[in-house]
Amino acid sequence: MPDAIFADSRLAPIYDAFDGDRDDLTAYLDIADEFGADRVLDIGCGTGCLAVLLADSGRTVTGVDPAEASLGVARSKDPTGRITWVHGDATTVPARGADLAVMTGNVAQVFLTDADWTRTLQGVHAALRPGGHLVFETRRPEYRAWEQWATDNAPVTLDFPGVGPVEQRFEVTEVSLPLVSFRYTYTFLADGTVVTSDSTLRFRHRDEVETSLSANGYRVLDVREAPDRPGREFVFIAEHAT
Repeated sequence: MPDAIFADSRLAPIYDAFDGDRDDLTAYLDIADEFGADRVLDIGCGTGCLAVLLADSGRTVTGVDPAEASLGVARSKDPTGRITWVHGDATTVPARGADLAVMTGNVAQVFLTDADWTRTLQGVHAALRPGGHLVFETRRPEYRAWEQWATDNAPVTLDFPGVGPVEQRFEVTEVSLPLVSFRYTYTFLADGTVVTSDSTLRFRHRDEVETSLSANGYRVLDVREAPDRPGREFVFIAEHAT
């Protein structure tokens, strides 16, 4: 089940504003250019920020997400219906002969069990054409991002037309490596409504990810830095090999 921050009908429409500028997404446009990818699959597309950028560049794009509320926001950004929006996950996407599949943000880390991660890799593999590419980012465990999260947690309040001011608070709730859990608390100050969203991410080491890719029909071509977060994340470039 998707976290409330993506699935709740009150939280999904305000997600982009709290998430801030997504300069990190331009790197994926560059990668699409690098591989000459015309047909792109955005796994865990959320509110559609990257999918829209890809469509704006003239590509055929499919965005898939398990949170219907987030897909509703995504569809509102695509009034002419250029993008195919799929309510589901990588295991439910039909084979589309995609040139490129991407997982941005924390998507690759929400699969907490080996079985779920394997099913996801296999689902993406089936959706790619032979020789197509899977590109995704994942946080480096050795950077220990959760330690910074625990201290950088000042509340943020934003004002939304028709909704009023909303306060966001963040806290790390548990560190039990390789799993880290955290909670967002939103207070809608106009009426006092409080909505919480709990999330857990799995921090996989580089060799663990590479082994899982090789075991599921991919060839790892490169492991790069995230251009906007050097030293903090791995960006895996893998090819549909078998």
